[in-house]
Amino acid sequence: MKYDLLAQFNKAFESKARLSIMSVLVVNEFLSFNALKELLSLTDGNLATHLRALEESGYVAVQKQFIGRKPNTTFSATQAGQQAFTDHLNALEEFIRNI
Repeated sequence: MKYDLLAQFNKAFESKARLSIMSVLVVNEFLSFNALKELLSLTDGNLATHLRALEESGYVAVQKQFIGRKPNTTFSATQAGQQAFTDHLNALEEFIRNI
């Protein structure tokens, strides 16, 4: 029974950093790279790596634009990402209730 509950966990969210990124993006329409970096206290490389993995999974959308002459990259949770994250949290809650 407990093994079946573990099977419901989404491997994309096993990392503390990815769990944090999705938690922040699900409750915000979008955030810039710098805002995410500051809020989560992650290095540029670490944040970029985790965002890329979430983007490749289809859970995060990236928008690049210029504000004046400065590049600005923002990130948002996709509909699929929001659903996958909700499912993951529900599985985690169910697991905790059945321990």
